Amino acid sequence: MKAIDVQQLEKTYSNGVHALKGVDLTIQDGDFFGLLGANGAGKTTMISILTGTATKTGGSAKIFGIDIDKDHNKAKEMIGLVPQEFNFNIFEKVIDIVVTQGGYFGIPRKECLKRAQKILEALDLWEKRDHPSMQLSGGMKRRLMIARALIHQPKLLILDEPTAGVDVELRHGMWKYLQELNKSGVTILLTSHYLEEIEALCRNVAMIKKGEIVINGTVKEVLQSLDRQIYVVNVDKVKDIDELNTFKWKKIDDTTLEVEVDQKKTVNELVKILDTHKMLVQDIKPKSNRLEQLFLNLLNE
Repeated sequence: MKAIDVQQLEKTYSNGVHALKGVDLTIQDGDFFGLLGANGAGKTTMISILTGTATKTGGSAKIFGIDIDKDHNKAKEMIGLVPQEFNFNIFEKVIDIVVTQGGYFGIPRKECLKRAQKILEALDLWEKRDHPSMQLSGGMKRRLMIARALIHQPKLLILDEPTAGVDVELRHGMWKYLQELNKSGVTILLTSHYLEEIEALCRNVAMIKKGEIVINGTVKEVLQSLDRQIYVVNVDKVKDIDELNTFKWKKIDDTTLEVEVDQKKTVNELVKILDTHKMLVQDIKPKSNRLEQLFLNLLNE
């Protein structure tokens, strides 16, 4: 079954901004899907339409086969949303924020308390259950948003920049939790500015630019479309050799090079040239996340 089925989705705001231009997007049940795009590209507009906080001006959208126009309430029950901005009462206790959310979906308080304990324990928030949310760190507030989104046991979890401002250690802990959640059968749609997050977590990815999907495929397929890769190469001593000019390169310091390797060449060719000229390669690694490079290339087109 398709968790999300968007066909020719259009959105034009009253000020004339054409935010979505006939977007087609399908996400299968059980997928962990990444949606990339710059600010203003259309990501949040699409999420807002799917979750009912914005109305489309054309096309169709279905959640697990349910048309969002024909049965909005039923479609909304399928979705848990973690928005970019904190939008809970900072004076309310953690446990109350989660339990109250369950009440909106008609879940009895006794059952909400049972579910809330399980979720908050999994997210390392149970000990903070009686604290006002204003006392939580930024990372804890992010996890609270996830807990609140899961209380009604949605089949689809939409995460809009869920780890923004969260330190590396906590971010990796959240990754593990989300992976386990996905394995349990929850479909996840993730938008993120941490592109290594998309590469590490997602099986499929789409990139949206100026309201249009410009790339859509498996993460592996998308990465294979890269026409070049920049590597940082550490050697015992950098030498100026003409043969290396078959690659685009620059010297960073006496032991470090940055070398661009395009599809016509291989890293092995580079290593052979360096070895021939007595430059001992001590380390070689990509300069940046490959997905990030592709993303930046698309933005600059």
